[in-house]
Amino acid sequence: MVKSYIPSSLGEALAIRAQESVIPYGGGTDLMIEAPDDASYLFVGKIPDIRKIAEEGEIIRIGAACTFTEITESSLAPDLLKEAVSRIGGPAIRNLGTVGGNIGNGSPKADSALIFFVTDSSLRLISNQGERILPVRDFYLGRKQTALRSDELIAEVLMPRTGLENYYYKKIGARNAQAISRVSFAALMNMSGGRIENCAAAFGAVSDVVIRRNDIDAMLTGKTIAEARALKASYLEQYDRAIVPITGRISAEYRKAVCMNLLRDFLESNGI
Repeated sequence: MVKSYIPSSLGEALAIRAQESVIPYGGGTDLMIEAPDDASYLFVGKIPDIRKIAEEGEIIRIGAACTFTEITESSLAPDLLKEAVSRIGGPAIRNLGTVGGNIGNGSPKADSALIFFVTDSSLRLISNQGERILPVRDFYLGRKQTALRSDELIAEVLMPRTGLENYYYKKIGARNAQAISRVSFAALMNMSGGRIENCAAAFGAVSDVVIRRNDIDAMLTGKTIAEARALKASYLEQYDRAIVPITGRISAEYRKAVCMNLLRDFLESNGI
């Protein structure tokens, strides 16, 4: 028999999560497509503690129950995240869909997850036993597989507040709006004293998880633009090896070609 729990507080939600086998959800926009008939559900979309966006030092704390519309309307959310979530579905989906659900779904096509990967964001996971902070890259274990424990809830995304201004973002879909990503790409490049302070690239909808290779991006860190140009061929070669697309409705060859073209365009847009 289907059960549905609607807690009014985070403490109540965690108590239910600890005692019952339930599927947490905020807006249900993904869940309604594949919802099992015999499952029990925990609605967390109205819990105040996880529906806030706030700054704390160098971090932006984004509650898991915040909707995509709330993110796009927030003065605290960075433009890169706003641009990505503003292209999720239509207004009705964005009004209901939550960032926690987008992450918890475990999909490499999740538009917000790509941004959290490229910014090296972390997740705050909580249970009755306490809390833990987990880098988003460690949260994803495979397609539809995450490190969320059976008694835990995603409480917040912890996102860096600075270094996000010079960004590059592209979403390739079958049409201009309301499209699931065929390939998505986000990248950052920050300069300081004439040298690259940070370079980051992430590819979504390509493999079982978002591709984020800090080790390859580190090749350009600390380099001048001229030095980065000299390393460009090697940098691209490393990514060409690292990107191993899955085959589905879209061919692996197409995904690979698009990824490499976007990466080249990102470098060229920064003078490399």
